[in-house]
Amino acid sequence: MPGMNTGINIGNPVVVAAFKAALAHQALIALLIFATLELAWISVRAWRPAPARDGTAADAGGPRAAGGAELTPGGAELTPGGAKPPANQAEPAGRQLLRIGFGVLWLLDGILQAQPKMALGMPSQVIEPTAANSPSWVQHVVNWAGTTWSYHPIQASAATVWIQAGIGLWMLVAARGPWSRLAGLVGAGWGLVVWVFGESFGGIFAPGLTWLFGAPGAVLIYSAAGVLIALPERIWHTPRLGRLTLAGLGLFLAGMAVLQAWPGRGFWQGISHGQPGTLAGMTQTMAQTPQPGFLSAWVSSFSAFDEAHGFAVNLFAVVALAVIGAAFVSGRPRLIRPAVIAFTVLCVADWVLIEDLGFLGGLGTDPNSMIPMALLAGGGYLALTRAPAQDAVPAATAAPAVEAGPPGGTWARWRERARPAAVRQLIASASMGSVAATGALGVIILGAAPMAIAQASPNADPILAQSITGAAGALDFPASGFRLTDQNGRTVTLASLRGKAVLLTFLDPVCTSDCPLIGQEFRQAAQLLGADSRRVELVAIVLSPTYNSVAVLQAFDRQEGFQNVPGWLYLTGTLPQLQQVWRAYGVIAQDVPAGGMTLHNDQAYVIDPAGHVRREYSTDPGPGTTATKSSFAVLLADAARQVLRSP
Repeated sequence: MPGMNTGINIGNPVVVAAFKAALAHQALIALLIFATLELAWISVRAWRPAPARDGTAADAGGPRAAGGAELTPGGAELTPGGAKPPANQAEPAGRQLLRIGFGVLWLLDGILQAQPKMALGMPSQVIEPTAANSPSWVQHVVNWAGTTWSYHPIQASAATVWIQAGIGLWMLVAARGPWSRLAGLVGAGWGLVVWVFGESFGGIFAPGLTWLFGAPGAVLIYSAAGVLIALPERIWHTPRLGRLTLAGLGLFLAGMAVLQAWPGRGFWQGISHGQPGTLAGMTQTMAQTPQPGFLSAWVSSFSAFDEAHGFAVNLFAVVALAVIGAAFVSGRPRLIRPAVIAFTVLCVADWVLIEDLGFLGGLGTDPNSMIPMALLAGGGYLALTRAPAQDAVPAATAAPAVEAGPPGGTWARWRERARPAAVRQLIASASMGSVAATGALGVIILGAAPMAIAQASPNADPILAQSITGAAGALDFPASGFRLTDQNGRTVTLASLRGKAVLLTFLDPVCTSDCPLIGQEFRQAAQLLGADSRRVELVAIVLSPTYNSVAVLQAFDRQEGFQNVPGWLYLTGTLPQLQQVWRAYGVIAQDVPAGGMTLHNDQAYVIDPAGHVRREYSTDPGPGTTATKSSFAVLLADAARQVLRSP
């Protein structure tokens, strides 16, 4: 798909080094965030001790939850009637399993996103293959995300690391109250973003949809769990939530059983027309993933077994999904308990033998769908069978006990809460978990903010061009002079360009590969320079022993749209004049026998207003993708601005 591929090897050392440096730099900022919050919390508590945690009512200036509900000193909400929940009341077991389980998964996903090849490999090796079999409208939607990532690989890859690690940490440290529910909501929202743009809607619109391969997408399950975590805790105090969760999961599994049994999809045949069937073909591919030898042997053995017994394997999968789904829909604990155990075993077997753990090979972004699916089933079962009983609220306290805020409406209440004394009280009464949750939110912002800023720019990161050209060290030596003729027949010398920065390159006017690309990169650089373009000359010297007339240069300008580009000069001269300039700048030009193009190398120079060479790019500026063309233009424009500002 256009825009997905930068044309650069995903292990390019320049990009990998930049990615690691960005992560290291942001890690220091993350530590600073936590240290600052911790220091502020300790300082305020030492100056203004937190209220006693003896169950007495908070004062009117105490912290309140959204909607006006008063908070305990630890941040937990009061019950709807105004009474505090018992201090020893544990978090519902089902909610705790989902919060901790998916918190660990989000944290693991953040770590996986930090793999060195992820910066360049995510669009072309993960996003694009996932969308390849989906309808064209899905590919268009997903291509937007892939293009964004390709243009800004460092910012995008680092952003996903910190957003996902921050969500995971937030879920782990915020056990109760509004902070905990907000963590679930953020996880659900980010999960939907990843499901749409990173997983192509989980592949649900692709023809090979099956539960065995991970449908409906792992991150959609993350989002479902986030929604459950975000629900008010009182909803977890009845078995109804667990019953609804399991019923929904059961209906999904029943639908997947029907889809798995549908003829003509290749799952009933271990071998079809001499080729492995759909399932065996998938597992054979997974066995080739770089991984420990014993895992590869297990997957290969299962692949061989499916080739020999494809009908029996698929029949088992259909029956297992249908029976487990029916048990979940029944809502009967005595049927659901063995079904949950069987489902967990089935998920683990699929995770190991078919999904091959999901995160191996250097570009795995998550452990795939089976572990999240098992966690969701376990959380639903615990919510059904171990829902904590609602504590009776005494009649005397049943009426709303939350004091009215100050007169003047919502604005007045928020202004009251913003008073320094109220803020100090809020900080002093915050728990360690609340402080850690605030730090986790800061980590998420740390990742999201640079990506949002990068997204506002339509131009690619110059790191792409640097990865192709190599690092251009600082130079400072007099540029070799020349006296040539421009495309309009006027004489131009290097001395006549003094006082302006010069971007110099060499172009063959009949070249059909590199030269038009380089020319367009120079043209885009002029656009990026904006007002600075008045102080920059874009100079190309003809690079052909045969085709070097003014008429040929003018034809090239018309073809590439250079007639109205400010500061554009395309220079020619006699062959001895040109050969002298080519030698001076290390350019090789040799006509190809029986061909119109010239065999040549690609050079680009940045010359400062004093006539000194300050940068040299001595390789092909780019493979011609939209990302690299834009990146090289940014690199040239930035280099021109630097020499304009340097003394």
